[in-house]
Amino acid sequence: MATTHSVPGLPSATRAAIGTGVAARLEAHPAAQRLPSDKVAAWRIKNFLDARACRRLITMIDRNRRPSTLLSDRGDATFRTSESCDMDRWSDSVQPIDESIAALLGIAPENGETMQGQRYAPGQHFRAHHDYFHQGESYWERIKQAGGQRTWTAMIYLNDVEDGGATWFPQAGLRVAPQQGLLLAWDNMQGDGSPNPMTIHEGTEVVEGVKYIVTKWFREERWLAA
Repeated sequence: MATTHSVPGLPSATRAAIGTGVAARLEAHPAAQRLPSDKVAAWRIKNFLDARACRRLITMIDRNRRPSTLLSDRGDATFRTSESCDMDRWSDSVQPIDESIAALLGIAPENGETMQGQRYAPGQHFRAHHDYFHQGESYWERIKQAGGQRTWTAMIYLNDVEDGGATWFPQAGLRVAPQQGLLLAWDNMQGDGSPNPMTIHEGTEVVEGVKYIVTKWFREERWLAA
């Protein structure tokens, strides 16, 4: 995850084409609703997962959760206080969901990272951050060899939360509250394929209840080993 730091990246025709293609698919999808912002291209789909599938994923997260980590040159233990786990990509409970997200966006499944499950107890949060990688960070050379830049993010809320836990895009004026089965997807790039600083977003503090989500990030190229 990268925070603000000089120019985050250069334009890319490949990323621009991915963004245009995915946006066209979502615009044509009868259940997809574009969120009201001219700064971030984001859509939501209600009831993308049913209650049974959400419960299965919650059980997997509870079984395998560990303290969440950051990919950054600037460590801060208070920045991300949730718990996370890597979902078993090839399990009967995960693979159909994993591939359905890729099909929704029209991105090759091989370009998708392993889906990550996340759990936020009361008081836990993820401060404002970007999902794209920053070319000024020390990890960038390594990232380029493993699928390159993150293009799209897809997040699914697995339960309703009594109070708090919204996903907030402060620069774009968007705030999405947790709702069981709701999928939220957005393009981390601008129209020219360069990282979009307006996609900075925060997992706001849970006040009451426990928040469960799964997140799927897609790269510009193949992420899975051939």
